[in-house]
Amino acid sequence: MKKKKIGDSDISKSKDSQLIHDENKKNDVNNMISYEEKNRMNTNKEKIELPVIEVKDFNLWYDENYALKNINISFPRNKITAIIGPSGCGKSSLLRCFNRMNDVIDNCKIQGRVLFNGNDLYAKNADIRLNRKKIGMIFQKPNPFPMSIYDNITYGPKLHKIEDKKVLDEIIERCLKKAVLWDEVSDRLEETAMGLSGGQQQRLCIARALAVEPEILLMDEPTASLDPIATQKIEELILELKKNWTIIIVTHNMQQAARISDYTGFMYLGELVEFGKTIQIFEKPEKKMTENYITGRFG
Repeated sequence: MKKKKIGDSDISKSKDSQLIHDENKKNDVNNMISYEEKNRMNTNKEKIELPVIEVKDFNLWYDENYALKNINISFPRNKITAIIGPSGCGKSSLLRCFNRMNDVIDNCKIQGRVLFNGNDLYAKNADIRLNRKKIGMIFQKPNPFPMSIYDNITYGPKLHKIEDKKVLDEIIERCLKKAVLWDEVSDRLEETAMGLSGGQQQRLCIARALAVEPEILLMDEPTASLDPIATQKIEELILELKKNWTIIIVTHNMQQAARISDYTGFMYLGELVEFGKTIQIFEKPEKKMTENYITGRFG
């Protein structure tokens, strides 16, 4: 049998074919890994300079429930960031990660990183107590301690070894004024906090959080149980507080997010769908799902 002679043109065609094959293979691989990467980039396109908190490739499970899926987001300093989305989408789970409140939940597993001022909150050598001091939490339902107004505010400072009454008195007045509550309660500091109205109790809880000098205030639907007048007072307070503190607020109230926040993140089924400046998210969202949620088509 005669062997076929391979000429230069055949070699050239073979090389061209191999190059095309390699390029197609490369494109296929790039397409497979870039979809997730592109999606990640789209959800967090807004460039945040020197963020106070950075979340990187963060995942969270409760037993088999995959609650947070590959979250990447950065929170700007001295701004209000709202997290919106339907019930069960992972908003509160994400918020609780920032001061490690999920640690107390059985069978909670995390993967990824949460950086606070560049330091990993989940590092083995992380000082959980100090981080919780620096990252305060305000809950949906006001939760004053069953003690006097005075003792509510001084509870945290006393835990951190501040015992001097003059110093404690200064903390009381400063924090209650910051929470716009001083004029309403200054003459009854020794009375029980349980006798305050719902709105006053929530402002007391904010004052109590401020007493340990945090850098960040986490707020999990802080006005959900309040009437419209009390809600307005809390919103005005939040706008005032952002001059000195970073605020991250979870809310179902999209009008509230639009009114008070500088940045907004939209979550759905454990994923961060879109993140950006609030005016862009509400007026010109990039994702159709974001637009559908904001316009009330679902959720």
